[in-house]
Amino acid sequence: MNPVYRSDFPDPSVLRVGGTYHAYGTQGGGSNIQTLTSTDLVHWQAGPDALPDVGGWATIGSTWAPEVLAIARKYAVYYVAHDTDSGKQCVGRAAAAEPAGPFTDRSARPLVCQAALGGSIDPDPVRLPDGSLYLYWKNDGNCCGQPVHLWGQRLSADGSALLGTPIALLSNTKPWQGSLIEAPEMVARSGSYTLFYSANDYASDRYGIGYASCRGPLGPCTDESSASLIPSNKFAAGPGHCFVLQSPDGDWWMLYHAWPPSAIGAQDPGRLLWLEPINWHSDVPAVHPSDVAPQPVPH
Repeated sequence: MNPVYRSDFPDPSVLRVGGTYHAYGTQGGGSNIQTLTSTDLVHWQAGPDALPDVGGWATIGSTWAPEVLAIARKYAVYYVAHDTDSGKQCVGRAAAAEPAGPFTDRSARPLVCQAALGGSIDPDPVRLPDGSLYLYWKNDGNCCGQPVHLWGQRLSADGSALLGTPIALLSNTKPWQGSLIEAPEMVARSGSYTLFYSANDYASDRYGIGYASCRGPLGPCTDESSASLIPSNKFAAGPGHCFVLQSPDGDWWMLYHAWPPSAIGAQDPGRLLWLEPINWHSDVPAVHPSDVAPQPVPH
């Protein structure tokens, strides 16, 4: 029954290792990276801080939007922190031997830091069916009056370096998106590429989730959304920053955060964790509206 986790857990992502789902979220509760574990995506148990120490390039206090990849029997978390040198939010990478961490960032500088464009946030590392790795993110132009885009770039085989040139894939061109677009989430399935994203003011009921269809992992991409796939309703306000995954039985699911409608923007209880099924109609995703009624548990 939704919400599946009833405490503040913004910007969720999930990695399945064996029979356990490991969830990672933006800082809170004294942790730089919050963690949860579950065996069914519905019942979650809070865990330790996955990143007790941010990288030496970073100033503690603004650690956001982590996502984790398994690479060569180890694990890499891509996360956002405040870059001391530039004064902007930037993307770092840390490594660990276990999915729960602790992760360690030994880099002298962030992996992605478009300081001239306001910084870089919301990393989304993706392994494609052919094994190649890509990283997606947003330049944080909203911090300082710069245009905002979602970007993509090839990652090295060990996930530690970017290859080639970053490509701007999408911007906020639709009225419903307001002044920003963020939280890219690339999904490759059946030879097609779908780039989910969030848009509008995160601390309002106008925040929502859209998607674009892309010809390849680096586009070109066409924005298909004239409104949010999951509109705010009486159960959940401002649903956003989604993470999409496929369960072992082949079904597709979307995790996202949302405010209680009576407490939009409030730290207590904050942004709660929701889970809804995705149905695909060819390459068009349809997401069940936010609903607190009992639903089947994923298998």
